[in-house]
Amino acid sequence: MSAARVLVLAKAPVAGLVKTRLGAHVGLAEAAAVAAAALLDTLRACVEAVGPARCHLALAGDLSGAVRGDELVRAVNGWSVRPQRGPDFATRLVNAHLDLAPETGPVVQIGMDTPQVTPGLLTGAAAATEEYDAVLGPAEDGGWWVLALDDPRHAAALAGVEMSTPHTHHHTRLALEGRGLRVGTTATLRDVDTAADADAVSAGLSGGHFAHAWSNLREVGS
Repeated sequence: MSAARVLVLAKAPVAGLVKTRLGAHVGLAEAAAVAAAALLDTLRACVEAVGPARCHLALAGDLSGAVRGDELVRAVNGWSVRPQRGPDFATRLVNAHLDLAPETGPVVQIGMDTPQVTPGLLTGAAAATEEYDAVLGPAEDGGWWVLALDDPRHAAALAGVEMSTPHTHHHTRLALEGRGLRVGTTATLRDVDTAADADAVSAGLSGGHFAHAWSNLREVGS
């Protein structure tokens, strides 16, 4: 198998633009700080999995104006960073994969909502592309948290798939299978979208930026 690449689709953590469902309960600035912490943990897991030279970030927004922006800029040192392109998330997702298509080898794509992701989960998804054309990791809310493709051009199948719904995982799988791809499944994770999600995810972590940020926020609010 060719060496895997990791692709992260993320928004710059700016108050009011990220984690708005969480922000309704804890405050928009506080939610952006939690998002920044989750993204820092995600970026670190990617680097530990494949090294910075094989890491790619498709970014919506500008890190210079983001919460913990200086730390995030340092965290993506050595990465390839491109702006997201397209009017909706499915289009931006497809374009981010196709930007990597000139190079062969598997691509493991994640977002910024699973700070509990580990390097082993990422490399495991990549390894599964030796048996499958595509590998999906379900999210507990009906979406998915990871998509590994043995060829990034397969992402074209996702054009038009409605994202961020309770049926996104199912519809994504159908779209990939409709292209004739063999689709495997990897671990199920919980996205952090609400305070209950953050409580559950942080409870399973022994450290990291996200666990620290959420613990501090809970202490202030108690």
